[in-house]
Amino acid sequence: MAEFIIGTGQTPTIRSIIKLIEEQIRLKEGIPRYIIARAYNMEFEAEREDFQGDFTRWILRMRVAEPCLSRILAVVKAYSAVCSAEKQQEWLVITSNDNLSPSAYPYLFDAIDKICQCVSLPEVWKVKGDRYRIDRISPELLFQAMIRYRASDVHLSPGECPLFRVDGDIKHSELMGPLSAVQILDLIKQIIPDKYWAEFERSQQTSFSYHQAGMGYARVSVFYKMGAPHCTFRYLPERIPSFEELNIPKTTMTELANINHGLVLITGMTGSGKTTTVASIVDYINSNKSLHILTIESPVEYVHVNKKSIISQRNLGEDVQSFGEAVTGALRHDPDVIVIGEMRDADTIRAAINAAATGHLVISTMHSNTASEVVNRIVSFFHPAERDLVRLQLRDCIRAIVCQRLIPKIGGGRIPALEIMYNDIKAINDGILSGDSDLIRVGMQQNISHSFIFETYIHNLYKKGLITLENAKEYVTDLSTFEQLLLGTYSIPRLDSIKNKGEHEAFRV
Repeated sequence: MAEFIIGTGQTPTIRSIIKLIEEQIRLKEGIPRYIIARAYNMEFEAEREDFQGDFTRWILRMRVAEPCLSRILAVVKAYSAVCSAEKQQEWLVITSNDNLSPSAYPYLFDAIDKICQCVSLPEVWKVKGDRYRIDRISPELLFQAMIRYRASDVHLSPGECPLFRVDGDIKHSELMGPLSAVQILDLIKQIIPDKYWAEFERSQQTSFSYHQAGMGYARVSVFYKMGAPHCTFRYLPERIPSFEELNIPKTTMTELANINHGLVLITGMTGSGKTTTVASIVDYINSNKSLHILTIESPVEYVHVNKKSIISQRNLGEDVQSFGEAVTGALRHDPDVIVIGEMRDADTIRAAINAAATGHLVISTMHSNTASEVVNRIVSFFHPAERDLVRLQLRDCIRAIVCQRLIPKIGGGRIPALEIMYNDIKAINDGILSGDSDLIRVGMQQNISHSFIFETYIHNLYKKGLITLENAKEYVTDLSTFEQLLLGTYSIPRLDSIKNKGEHEAFRV
């Protein structure tokens, strides 16, 4: 029961003040049934039977002198059926009578309002809430709801009902009433491993994996905001979806999965399905090839079982301390495929490049909006003195970069839109070496490359009647290119169209 300070301003009655206080407590800790507030010359306690409605049991303590004291006592005498007063040292204590019937509440509220008219109310209060909801949140119920609603995430915050992310939008639910900080913290304690609980207490945030047997997994993120615990579940099914179930082209994804060495990156913005696409690629390799697949994740999300391949899944912070250390060590574990949860720092990227250069297939993810900008994003992690060497290494080891976006589908749900850069022609090769994103994008549009850009893929989705024109225009990278495709006037850009940069001389990061 944390205490905090609220400025209520010049408010005419205690009952107006308590509404302001309750709203602030709700945001921080949930809905209280009991509130205590203190100021320099006044205190009050208020209680109610339920989590809704008016507070019906009151204790007011005031330091008052004449003539205010006489006026307050006169009010109390007039309303003696609902309240009483007594002097306790320097305090005048006014208490609502016990066992009042609901029909008496309006008289009690009228008495409180008239008492407030006799004094000047404080503008600043130190407040505490208590007697919040304490019934336990069922993890099984949350998983059932995520499956029923087809939700990717559920957010638990004090004072709010569970909020579900469905098709990219946050939806309110009446699955259970507004939650309290006590309930959320209790849920966290139920499902968090001891090691991560220690990290949560130390750092005020952590993430871990949770398995609800028979229903699925969740990547759970817990953190404090405004002094109160918050919790987010990202739902992951137990069975890894196939390429067909993900609505991504099987032939294209099979080609990616059949690459036997080099670096393959799955990119996109947060929530674009990168993790699921990687899991589907890994599951295809696992089902069709006899290899050793080693994954390094933070935390482990989709859980794989050995099929044709052997799969070793390592959890960052539990099995190994850093991505860079794990990738470097992986080279001694006889892997054929190394999967890195995310390339998030220079050491991890350096280790991934080295692994890809020594004959391993390295698959990883990165946040990016387009495939053509990924190279410069990778290079930006390094010191300027290293960047030319990193570009040279990337030119030699990158095999493909996939970027994806999830677009609302006609009839409900979302469908992935893909953009793939294959490092298969000289223009793209040169663009990687020079760090020229424009050259890479132009190279991706050449007929001799297997690459394709978002505009052509989204145009095909629109022609098939899977997405609306409005959504198609919203999700393309370059609207003018898309409109040319609609009109049939699109022409592949010539490589010499960007020769104003000289012999493909790139903009240096």
